[in-house]
Amino acid sequence: MMKEEIRAGIDDATRLEKMYRSNSAGFKQAFNEIYPELTDRQVAAYWYERLNYEGDGINWGTGRELVMIIAASLFAGLVAKLPAFLHLEEDFFYPRNVGFVVFPVLSAYFAWKNKLPAGKVTAIAAVTLIAVLFINSLPDVKTSDTLILSCMHLLLLLWSVLGFAFVGEAGNNEEKRLAYLKYNGDLVVITALILLAGGIMTGVTIGLFELIGFHIEKFYFENVGVFGLAAAPIVGTYLTRANPQLVGKVSPVIAKIFSPLVLVMLVVYLIAIVYANKDPYNDRQFLIVFNALLIGVMAIIFFSVAESTKATKSRMEAWVLLLLAFVTIVVNGVALSAILFRISEGGITPNRAAVLGGNVLILVNLVLVTVKLFAVTSGKAGINVVGKIITFYLPVYVVWTVIVTFVFPFIFGFK
Repeated sequence: MMKEEIRAGIDDATRLEKMYRSNSAGFKQAFNEIYPELTDRQVAAYWYERLNYEGDGINWGTGRELVMIIAASLFAGLVAKLPAFLHLEEDFFYPRNVGFVVFPVLSAYFAWKNKLPAGKVTAIAAVTLIAVLFINSLPDVKTSDTLILSCMHLLLLLWSVLGFAFVGEAGNNEEKRLAYLKYNGDLVVITALILLAGGIMTGVTIGLFELIGFHIEKFYFENVGVFGLAAAPIVGTYLTRANPQLVGKVSPVIAKIFSPLVLVMLVVYLIAIVYANKDPYNDRQFLIVFNALLIGVMAIIFFSVAESTKATKSRMEAWVLLLLAFVTIVVNGVALSAILFRISEGGITPNRAAVLGGNVLILVNLVLVTVKLFAVTSGKAGINVVGKIITFYLPVYVVWTVIVTFVFPFIFGFK
């Protein structure tokens, strides 16, 4: 439909501009597909350059924005160093507050970039403040499962707040929510590269100082290393937003490569479990690893779909995602049956309740995604319908995160 509209309105500048503003990603994809038919039209050449132009170097943005990123990075590093400055116990501080090192800073950055109104900025600040006060007021019980669950799910809650700031005014815009998932994938790639480069520089620096008799390892890791780790995702965010071309071509390739590889690995792993006589019904540690695997595969599916909506998706790639989703349902079924078995044998506990709820939510999400992927492989729908169902379901995870973080400690008596 978009292709026909572009062909029909190729000489109507106003019409093309309206189409582009209403759906820039879809317009670019459709235009690039039909551009070979329009190479003799000067206006088509203009639009092609406009849509596909990439600068020759790195865009460092405005001086004001660069100063803000530097200040944000320093602030994050100072938060990470609070135990040293205030003589706090690291075992108490970091499990509860590690999420506050980066997430609030990134939320503030996107709130500023999106020019959010005062009401939404206040909401973001209020949720963050409530989370800080709540998690640090929980009893310091070393063996508390609810404390561990709250700390883990608090990270997801802060991630959700960051998504709220990222989406901005378009709260119900599926494309913006999907863009947030894509941003997370891009951020993982660029942050990994930054940390790799930082690791190389760290090794060279420590080695050079050792040659002249100075052993700076402890000082370096406690100061430079801490600030560098805190700054990496902030600098990575800035680079990906100012230079989308940095990982814009890498991320789709990663998605295309890893989706089939993960599918093969998952099938082989399930077969190996049978041969190894592993029992997730009675082996608690194995069940934990199994659930971690499930979450990781879900993330890969989401990332692949987020990337696929920005580029042409072949039928074969859609089939790979469908098979991956189906196999993941099998994995989820095993994990769900195992946790139900453990509950029937030993009763309900905070951990079992959290895993049960999470597995049920993931199973429903997987079934919905699988149904949409089947429609895509059957030629009845485009890949965008999968993205829509994923983004539609995200608030469900947010609600569950809030329940586990704030309600579980009281339900289970802080045990």
